[in-house]
Amino acid sequence: MNLTSTFAEFKELRNIDRATMMGVLEEVFRNMLQKVYGSDETFDVIVNIEKGDLEIWRNRVVVEDNEVEDPTHQISLTDAKKLDETYEVGEDVAEQLKPEDFPRRAVLAIRQNLASKIFELEKNNLYLKYKEKVGELITGEVYQTWKKEILILDDEENELFLPKSEQIPSDFFRKGDTVKAIVKKAEMINNQPKITLSRVAPEFLQRLFEVEVPEIFDGLITIKKTVRIPGERAKVAVESYDERIDPVGACVGVKGSRIFSIVKELKGENIDVVNYTTNLQLLIQRALNPAKITSIFIDEENKQAEVHMKPSEISLAIGKGGQNIKLANMLTGYSIDIYREGVEDDVEEDVDLLEFTDEIEPWIIDQFKAIGLDTARAVLKLDKDELATRTDLELETIDEVVSILKKEFE
Repeated sequence: MNLTSTFAEFKELRNIDRATMMGVLEEVFRNMLQKVYGSDETFDVIVNIEKGDLEIWRNRVVVEDNEVEDPTHQISLTDAKKLDETYEVGEDVAEQLKPEDFPRRAVLAIRQNLASKIFELEKNNLYLKYKEKVGELITGEVYQTWKKEILILDDEENELFLPKSEQIPSDFFRKGDTVKAIVKKAEMINNQPKITLSRVAPEFLQRLFEVEVPEIFDGLITIKKTVRIPGERAKVAVESYDERIDPVGACVGVKGSRIFSIVKELKGENIDVVNYTTNLQLLIQRALNPAKITSIFIDEENKQAEVHMKPSEISLAIGKGGQNIKLANMLTGYSIDIYREGVEDDVEEDVDLLEFTDEIEPWIIDQFKAIGLDTARAVLKLDKDELATRTDLELETIDEVVSILKKEFE
C-alpha cells in the first residue's frame, strides 16, 4: 500500500521522531483491521517511512474446504490454491492485502484517525520538548505583535509567546526582529500547548552571562545569585573555585567588553557584579556598593541588618528610586536598615545626583556639584532664585531639574 499519495502530508512532521511515527501508523491500521476482520492478531503490518510504503500481510493455515472453523486463522484449500497452486493442507499462507481489499469507508476512517493522532502527538511532543527547556535561553523571530503579547516562532516554526509582563519595559519589537529570551513555562491549556517566554526573569540575565563568559560556561566561575529590577538595575554574585581567576574581572571583561553586550541586550540595565562570600557582613558591604559602610549589626534570627554610614554615603547606598538597597536586600536575603552614623533614627531618603544622568545632562549636574550640592535633597532645600544665582543655569533649566528631583520622592 503506497502512502505517498494518500498520506503525503504525514511524512515530514515537526516534533515527531521516526520510530513514533511508525508506531502511530501501525496502530491506526491495526485498528482498521480489527473493525474489518474482527481481529488483527494474524496480520503483519510493515511500515517503511523512508519510502512512504506500508504492507499488510494476512497469515493463515491451509485446511480442507469443509474444515474451516476459524476464518481468522484458517483458509480453505480451494481459496489457498487461488493464491498459489502449490499450497497443500497444513501449510502457512501469507497473503498481501491491497488497497482495493479494504472498504472505501475504512480507508477514509484511517485518514481521519491518522490526522487526529498525529495532531495530538505534535501538541504533546511540543509541550514535553519545551517543558524540558524551562530556564534555557532560546532565540526566535517575531511573527506578530499584539498589545498584551508577542508571537514568536522558533527555528522549527513552533509558536511561542512573550507576554508584555515578561518584557523589559523599554522593549520594542517589530515583525521579523530576532528575540532572545528564556523559556519561563510550558503548559497545556484546553488541550493546547502554550509556551511562555521571559526577558525579565533573573535566569535570563544568568543565561546571557553563560553565553558571554566562557569561564561560567566551563564551570570555573559560578553565579551564586542574580537579582534584577528589569531594565533598570541588577546585581550578580559570582564565585570562582580557582584562586587564579578573578570572577568579577572575568565577568566584566577588558574595558567592560563582556558585560557591554549583556547591558545592550537588557536595554541599558545597570549591572553590578560582586564577589560572593559566606561572610554575611562582607556580602552586605559588597551588595551596598558603591557606598562605604562604617559598621554593621546583624540579627540572624530575624534576618535583619543595621548598617551605619557617613551622611555623604547614604544616597549612594539607597540609590535612585531605592533601587540599590532594594537589590541589596534581595541579594543577601536580609532586610537592611540604613542609619546615619551616630544617629539612632532611620535616615531621610536621599539620592546622589549622579543617579539622574539618564534624565539630567551631566554638565548640569556638574554645575550643582561645583557649589557643593551632591544629592537631590540638597538641591531641593534651596529656592530656585538662589540656585540660579549660585550657578550659571537659567531658571527654565532649574525648573526642569527640580521637577525631576521632586518626582523621585513623590
